[in-house]
Amino acid sequence: MSQTAIQDRPTPTPPVRKDGLRSRSLPRFAPLGFAVVAIALGVGLGLAAGWESRIQWGLISALFFVVISYVVTTVVENKRQAKDRLATSVVWVCFVLAVIPLFSLIWVTVSRGMKVLDGYFLTHSMAGVPGFEAGGGVYHAIIGTLEQVGIATVLSVPLGLLTAIYLVEYGKGTLAKAVTFFVDVMTGIPSIVAGLFLLSIMLLFELEPSGLMGALALAILMVPVVVRSTEEMLKLVPNELREASLALGVPKYRTIVKVVIPTALGGITTGVMLAIARIAGETAPILLLVFGSQLINSNPFEGAQSSLPFYIWEQYRVGSEASYDRAWAAALVLIAFVMILNLVARGIARWKAPKSGR
Repeated sequence: MSQTAIQDRPTPTPPVRKDGLRSRSLPRFAPLGFAVVAIALGVGLGLAAGWESRIQWGLISALFFVVISYVVTTVVENKRQAKDRLATSVVWVCFVLAVIPLFSLIWVTVSRGMKVLDGYFLTHSMAGVPGFEAGGGVYHAIIGTLEQVGIATVLSVPLGLLTAIYLVEYGKGTLAKAVTFFVDVMTGIPSIVAGLFLLSIMLLFELEPSGLMGALALAILMVPVVVRSTEEMLKLVPNELREASLALGVPKYRTIVKVVIPTALGGITTGVMLAIARIAGETAPILLLVFGSQLINSNPFEGAQSSLPFYIWEQYRVGSEASYDRAWAAALVLIAFVMILNLVARGIARWKAPKSGR
């Protein structure tokens, strides 16, 4: 047989096996179809059974989605692909179940908070406005939140940063283990405990309530978060960078300042911003230590002061329709504040991230 005849002979196609790599496969839009069918079955079953709760409809639809995905994939493809599809379906269902409450919260907050959120609301206080009447604003609470969170950040960030540097770069033996243990304990301390601790100091030394006392309680809550986030970022810095700097005769403290910290600066900044966002919504320490005020007090070292979480609680306690609207508007302002901090953190982290070379 000539070489040309051998080359012209058609290549035999391997047989299609259901359990092999060339088995039949579902189209890419199959999960979407499964979801539509599952929702239709869940809603139909809910209506037929007389269930009024939409939550029950959603849970039944999620169960139908997982079952349909597994059964259809088993019939069309094979059991190995069906198990993979089952795991993927469970992950998607868990994701949707986690996201729905979040979007529901944001939707309710935005829809109700936008009723009174305007320039007047952001630039006026509640001075002279009865709680059950319309009017007033949140300006005094915004000032209080910015000052209290700012003081807490100034106090906690250097302490947390230095503690993390000690644990990563110098910490050895019993002292380092003790510091790590107490940081772990402080991470789980409820905010009311920090407030009670500062309240006992206030009563002992006969101090007046002020924004500073609230900021000290917030700093106690913020320190362990800064320590933990900074510690993890410093551990991600390659040891080769430290060794190269030390091999050139650079002292260790200059290696930390000039090499280690700049390399981890993006992650450290992100951790600090997340810690700020964590304490911005604390209410219990403010209730105990700041007492709240309807007047504008720009001096955090003297006199009662308000904050956004305290303002929300205060307006909700009044119980009128106008106070509820102000509470939802203040909640929307607080969410926007936290969202801005997270966006700033992501921007700084991307800006300071090490550039990937080719």
